[in-house]
Amino acid sequence: MRVGLIIYGELSTLSGGYLYDRKLVEYLRSQGDEVEIISLPWRDYLRHYQDNFNPAFRERLRQLRVDVLLQDELNHPSLFLLNVNLKKTVRYPLVSIVHHLRCNEQHPSLLRWWYRQVERIYLNSVDGFICNSRTTLETVEGLIKNPKPAVVATPGGDALPLKTVPHSIPHNPNAVVQFLFVGNWIPRKGLHILLEALQPLSSQSWRLSLVGRTNLMPSYERKIRHRIAASGLSEKVHIHGAVLNEDLVRLWQSADVLVVPSQYEGFGIVYLEAMRFGVIPIGGKDGAAGEIIQSGINGFLVRPDSPAELSNLLATLIADASLRNAIKQAARQRYEQFPAWQQSMAAVRRFLIENFLGKTWS
Repeated sequence: MRVGLIIYGELSTLSGGYLYDRKLVEYLRSQGDEVEIISLPWRDYLRHYQDNFNPAFRERLRQLRVDVLLQDELNHPSLFLLNVNLKKTVRYPLVSIVHHLRCNEQHPSLLRWWYRQVERIYLNSVDGFICNSRTTLETVEGLIKNPKPAVVATPGGDALPLKTVPHSIPHNPNAVVQFLFVGNWIPRKGLHILLEALQPLSSQSWRLSLVGRTNLMPSYERKIRHRIAASGLSEKVHIHGAVLNEDLVRLWQSADVLVVPSQYEGFGIVYLEAMRFGVIPIGGKDGAAGEIIQSGINGFLVRPDSPAELSNLLATLIADASLRNAIKQAARQRYEQFPAWQQSMAAVRRFLIENFLGKTWS
């Protein structure tokens, strides 16, 4: 099978969405498929519209010799108009990989309305969907006119190389509770909410490790660093930045609780990764995190705009070691219920073959 994939920037970019795309490309190539990456440069949202009218880009897509063209939905501003014209001149199907929709993020109401219109046009311009969760598929179906072939293939939590993972998570006798935040420093991930929630708990016994790229939004980075210093949390918060896999494994193995109170997640790979290590995941209620976390059983879901609610929960976990241990055990058991990356990517490949290979599209 010959496959094209349109992305922004490099496939090695650190994010859950790019990890999903990398795993799919790796699996397809391992099965003998040819995958050609078509990379568009990163620009701001409005400037991406220019790609729709770029004759060189349009001609490159016309000349592609593929059985199917995959498009990361993140690229929708570059494709929402181009696709309509492209389908008149090519015979291959267009399939969108949808991680989450921009119009589901927290933006001013007028801006969300505009994103919704653009994404509606884009989603109706493709022939099928690869979605990372039932929640994502439902949001897509709410924007398209007619049903189209779709598959839900959830991410795996087993991306990090690991020789063994204990099936029974031992109780950590360490009196200092180790909190962990894994995510890039962007407002949607809720790091500012976490720091506000921890400020009233500064006298209690905990440490926080921050893992992820810090420099994606310089103004937000300055805000976060100022909040850490101004809140008197500098001695308790360790900023690691982006780390190597082996270092991330060590951080997971020493952590008690993952806290990523995201405004919205199309799936939330990091919560599943936490469960693999028997780490308690805390996520935001909005989006698909509830497909992973059963709140109060194997993790917790909080309102992403409520530092007070999060603070009360963190205080309870700091004080109650028995509760932490019980939730850790349940989290590890929950992880076992999800498919690994290879299983999910195999489902995507079957979907492409059964629905698009050998068929004529126009």
